Amino acid sequence: MSQAPSQVKGISLAFEPERVAIPAGYFRMGSEGFYPHESPAHRVWVDAWALGRFTVTNQQYRRFLEATGHPPPPFIDQDPFRHPDQPVVGVSWFDALAYCEWLSAVTGRRYRLPTEAEWEHAARGGVEGRLYSWGNTPPQATPDYGRRWPDERPEPVGLYPPNGYGLYNMGDNVHEWCADWFAADYYQNSPGRNPQGPAAGVRRAARGGSWRHQIKASRCAARSAIPPHFHYSDFGFRVAMTLGPET
Repeated sequence: MSQAPSQVKGISLAFEPERVAIPAGYFRMGSEGFYPHESPAHRVWVDAWALGRFTVTNQQYRRFLEATGHPPPPFIDQDPFRHPDQPVVGVSWFDALAYCEWLSAVTGRRYRLPTEAEWEHAARGGVEGRLYSWGNTPPQATPDYGRRWPDERPEPVGLYPPNGYGLYNMGDNVHEWCADWFAADYYQNSPGRNPQGPAAGVRRAARGGSWRHQIKASRCAARSAIPPHFHYSDFGFRVAMTLGPET
């Protein structure tokens, strides 16, 4: 087990989320033989971008609340969910977007939510075709799986090893909001370069596993979605950042 994030040398979670640069390239998005809304598997190109090494934590999100007076999410002051290094949960899609807009304004960087394609590419850690962010080992066979989340709450971020890109908790702990609208048939005609999701919809896409589920980790290709105004105790987010000459 790795150290808690506040103890990892060179990492500060106090204000601006640490970012990992993800290289541009093609990958095989989606899956076959699982669920229709994950198919067909298809080749996708994504431009280079950066993604948060961790999901946004309570500590980081509180800075946003203090600076803006934005309404707090419903769980942030409850005992199971208030630890500074836990992922902030109960944020709606609109809350997550507001945080990205504030962070962009105060840092001068272009923060946003990742697209589904970016998230899945990053989750695979540079390895084509793997089922999970760590490989093909089933979740129940990973280290300490049976002892994790004993109190029905998300863990502090970064307790277990990262994937090949150095990203933590890609596929477990909390669902993560993505920028896209969700459509079950989107893969039938999605563009081959930098897909952004449908132009409109009812639910926003999310990726990753959840402490609340019976199986608490998800495959890289697994998709979920809920209405963007919902506040769930197993929904959080991590930031993405467009890369350019000034970044």
